[in-house]
Amino acid sequence: MRRLLAVAASPLLVWAAVSVAVGDPDYALRALGAATDTPAAASSADDGMGKPAGSAWGASGEKVPLPTAPAVAGIPWFQDLVNQAPEGSVLKVPAGSYSGPVVVNKPLTIEAQGQVIIDGGGKGTVFVLDTSGAVLRGVHLTNSGGSHDSDDACLNVRGDRNVVDQVRITNCLFGIDLKQSNDNKLTRNYIRSKPFDLGLRGDGVRLWYSKNNLLEGNEIEDSRDMVAWYSDHNVFRNNVSRRSRYSIHFMFAHENTVEGNRFYDNAVGVYLMYTNGAYIRNNTISHATGATGMAVGLKEASNTVIEGNEILYCSTGIGTDLSPFEPGSKTEVRKNRFAFNGIAVSFVSDREGSVFESNVFEGNLADVAVAGGGGAAHNRWHGNYWDGYQGFDRNNDGIGDTPYEDYAYADRLWMEVPFALFFKSAPMMESLDFLERLAPFSDPVLMVRDEAPVFKNPRRKAP
Repeated sequence: MRRLLAVAASPLLVWAAVSVAVGDPDYALRALGAATDTPAAASSADDGMGKPAGSAWGASGEKVPLPTAPAVAGIPWFQDLVNQAPEGSVLKVPAGSYSGPVVVNKPLTIEAQGQVIIDGGGKGTVFVLDTSGAVLRGVHLTNSGGSHDSDDACLNVRGDRNVVDQVRITNCLFGIDLKQSNDNKLTRNYIRSKPFDLGLRGDGVRLWYSKNNLLEGNEIEDSRDMVAWYSDHNVFRNNVSRRSRYSIHFMFAHENTVEGNRFYDNAVGVYLMYTNGAYIRNNTISHATGATGMAVGLKEASNTVIEGNEILYCSTGIGTDLSPFEPGSKTEVRKNRFAFNGIAVSFVSDREGSVFESNVFEGNLADVAVAGGGGAAHNRWHGNYWDGYQGFDRNNDGIGDTPYEDYAYADRLWMEVPFALFFKSAPMMESLDFLERLAPFSDPVLMVRDEAPVFKNPRRKAP
């Protein structure tokens, strides 16, 4: 019987995989719904706003049904104002508290000047922009439902060329959720999730099959992740993220730009998985701590540029796993500052294709590490500043007279044996490393060779 069920489900699962590959996710959703034998009627509606059958608002091709009743009694319903406003008009909302849920299905400009609160009543999604060319500015959205099954959010965007500006989002599971929505602008918004444990919060911002969007000047706190899946050519600029898990997590998302952001106290700064083309420039990423803390992570990522970033006080600065992945592609790491990290750059293996130029390495417990042993000398290291360089600059050209070479002695223990990482920098390990450097009883491993090390730290001005 079990084999018969598996045979019956196989065509549906193949259909789902093919539909994702060809870029039509709604086919995949219908296929998976059929595979689990979930009839359309099985998805019941919350009071006031129904959910598309079996899709949890995920079937973005479907029109969102209009709500039929307010979620909070005793205060005006914002949907009434939307219904009365002519298409293309400017709706200037009087100050006060209003009830959700709200669906805007026509182009409108909604101006609230920060004096309007829309309360979702703890049920479902608070506000949906199911249109293109709308403007939502100056509202405070709060109190969504808490269900991950229905992706309860403060704001869903299901259209193109919309502007979401100066919107305050609090006590919502998901913050702003874009599905198959392109050319939108999300600017100067504040987003905070519900006060759940980290893994149970929703994402502050989520992009799914959404392209050419601008996210600029937003502040995200105490959320779970900001994610971009299957979403290309988006720009994340001058945002702030604090106390979340992933500041930004890209998956199958290509040619995205992350620049001028500040990410503090998150588990991970920027993580790239299965991407081709990403530009991470002029960001500050600090205090990504914990056992898996990492400022920038690369997993089978190709053609990545990491330039001009401040990477400070992180467990790992850059962690790279099978990257660059595509044949002939590169990972370019230039003009960054790695300071006071546990490990500045960590490789899973000595894979070729990474270029490190004009970076500053100072105050790190380890500048370079390779899991499982071995070195990273097959990559290009040129013109970096190393605070451990012990040579001279007798001709005053700013470049060390001899190459910089970094060898691993006793540190190979914690690189080769993961459990020994607990003892990294312990007095016992430091003593063993000192003795091995003094009188080596095994051949050390060359980790890095920089032919033209910068002699003076370019970040420090001479007195």
